[in-house]
Amino acid sequence: MDLRSRWATWKKDVPGGLDGRRMLVISFIDKCGTGLWATSIALYFTYVSGLGIAQVGLLVGLSGAAGIAGAPLAGRLADRFPVTRVLIAAQLLRAAALLALLTTDHYALLILYSAVGALPDRGTNVLTKLYATRVAGPARVRYQAINRTVGNLGWVFGGLGAAAALAAGTDTAYRLLLIGNVLSYVAMAALTLRCSEPPAPASRIAADSTTGAPPARPTSPWRDRTFLLFTGTEAVLCLDDTILQVALPLWIVHATAAPAGLAPLLLVMNSVLVVLFQVPLARFGGSTDAARRLLLPLAALFALGTSALAVSALGGRGLAVTALVVAALALTFVEMLHAIASWELSVALAPDDAQGAYLGVHGLAVATQRFGGPLLLTGVIAAGPLAWAVLGAGLVAMCGGQHRVVSRGLPTASSLSVPAVTVSEQ
Repeated sequence: MDLRSRWATWKKDVPGGLDGRRMLVISFIDKCGTGLWATSIALYFTYVSGLGIAQVGLLVGLSGAAGIAGAPLAGRLADRFPVTRVLIAAQLLRAAALLALLTTDHYALLILYSAVGALPDRGTNVLTKLYATRVAGPARVRYQAINRTVGNLGWVFGGLGAAAALAAGTDTAYRLLLIGNVLSYVAMAALTLRCSEPPAPASRIAADSTTGAPPARPTSPWRDRTFLLFTGTEAVLCLDDTILQVALPLWIVHATAAPAGLAPLLLVMNSVLVVLFQVPLARFGGSTDAARRLLLPLAALFALGTSALAVSALGGRGLAVTALVVAALALTFVEMLHAIASWELSVALAPDDAQGAYLGVHGLAVATQRFGGPLLLTGVIAAGPLAWAVLGAGLVAMCGGQHRVVSRGLPTASSLSVPAVTVSEQ
């Protein structure tokens, strides 16, 4: 197959048409820029701004706490204004807040600028998810899988660029990485300006003789007990990200006989597996009912991953390496399956006339986990191998709890393979 044929096939396979493909390019640029900056942020504040370790930790923690409000705020704005315009504003605010870090070494101002930047940073995830939901329609699960694959490729390229720049170890190199991320936000805003505003859901799905009427849902997520319970369980299930990114390297170094160099290799393996398997696995979440069923293998994989982490501390180097590879494999598939289920169930539980607000509240799960997850998992590491078994049991129970919550909130499955029939089309 020649290059032109491959391009035509790729365009056909990506849902959402031209705007869907543009948003994938935007996602790639976003992750490239984030890969440049995220790997160097602590070093920038240490070597360029002259902060101590405790100061850096407090700055990152406070900005993360401030960012929690970004997701619901962005969702509420997207229900009132065109989502593309809100997204452009968020991207430009991210650029301005990051660029402001170059203007000062004053600690209070660094905290302020970091906190301001964290708000649109968390909000952007909600806005891009809402845009994809509207532009991809019934193919939203496949689109999200492609988006995650593209995002992981962006992380790889950004990380490689950061590694090359950080090898120099100069203040100029750190500043150039920051400016590179700023330029990525500006490029994203320019591309988003060319994207058409997707149509918002105009009406409810009409009931027919076989489906019955869909359950009525409050138009405010804060009064929707089912959705709040779902979001609460999501905050716990999102721990897979922190386990892989934070706890796994610390556990390798402090509790096992495995070499420290294994940690980056396992993270590279994680990225490669996501690129290879995220899109193929999307077919297992092709309906709301299928997404709900994914919670069962998710529970089994959580149990396997946490058990393997516990075992890795009980023997020599060979056992440790083997158990850690098993743990990383299990948790990588947890990451992929949870992304599929979380994407579909959060959209399915949201009423059409308040999608932005609902997805904004759902975004609190990730933001809260990023803030509290490291604290919880450092406690698990300090407690020893048995604590991993306890955590695994809790995660399994949470999978069962979410399955029950979703089953009550969505008694009727809805296939995503066939476009929904709306009242206006009857």
